Amino acid sequence: MPRQQTIIGPALPNIPWEDRPAGSSDVVWRSSRNPIIPRDLIPSSNSIFNSAVVPFGDGFAGVFRCDSKTRRMQLHVGRSKDGVDWELVDERIRWIPDNQAIEEINDFMYGYDPRVHWLEDRYYVTWCNGYHGPTIGVGYTHDFETFYQMENAYLPFNRNGVLFPRKINGKYAMLNRPSDNGHTPFGDIYYSESPDMTHWGRHRFVMGATEGWQATKIGAGPVPIETTEGWLLFYHGVLTSCNGFVYSWGAALLDLEQPWKVICRGEPYLLAPQVLYEQVGDVPNVAFPCAALSDADTGRLAIYYGGADTVVCLAYAYVDEVIDWVKSNSKV
Repeated sequence: MPRQQTIIGPALPNIPWEDRPAGSSDVVWRSSRNPIIPRDLIPSSNSIFNSAVVPFGDGFAGVFRCDSKTRRMQLHVGRSKDGVDWELVDERIRWIPDNQAIEEINDFMYGYDPRVHWLEDRYYVTWCNGYHGPTIGVGYTHDFETFYQMENAYLPFNRNGVLFPRKINGKYAMLNRPSDNGHTPFGDIYYSESPDMTHWGRHRFVMGATEGWQATKIGAGPVPIETTEGWLLFYHGVLTSCNGFVYSWGAALLDLEQPWKVICRGEPYLLAPQVLYEQVGDVPNVAFPCAALSDADTGRLAIYYGGADTVVCLAYAYVDEVIDWVKSNSKV
């Protein structure tokens, strides 16, 4: 069936894809091959999850969170021909200072939950970087072989730094979530902008925790997808149960030129931890989205998410169906 061309962006004819299972009416459905990356794909890893994927060359590349067998949170690079079967480098990424001043902050403490996107002339990487507590690290690569570190975007404590894929009103733009130094029992999404990818300011509140599956905290997920209806943002939400945190994910639409303004926001979740590889692992009951591929020609979406802080999983959707779902399930 032909789809509306709502995605503003390039075609991606080789996007990973599986049709919706027969008899299913789910807006988002899981890959039958999940988990696509097991916890022990490389010799050094205890777990691989919450990772970011982009088109690269005639295939795909990505930055992956690989917690080592010493349980140190690290970032590794990987490549794939089809976006499903991956080869990861066993040694972690060694960041090279972008300039001499960066050497002062280049000592590695930890790195986790990366996002990656092509912007202007390079692939930018943002991640939760350890610098006297969690903050947002910023770096880039041209070839997924050499990686350069820039200044951290914010003071500690901050998490879930997600760049927009283009400048907005002439400025670089990023979603982020101020936090604390532990397992943050709170968190709202904010918008910040920069003239140079170094100095970040003009902070604006976007949206906060509400109730139910997103009652405790929320955080931006994959890089926002530009559509004719607004920026499509997948985000995670957390509730506090009698047995700890439960991470699910949903979606919202943000204004294209003032992204701190929410057009509409789905009240139910799109995907919650309901199958074994999302419920059982190092951290139970976690479904955490970090990357999304989109094909403007077909409206197809492939969404990468972490399962139980242990494995990498994949889900699929059509952008027009997600947008219709957000609009029909919004209180905004």
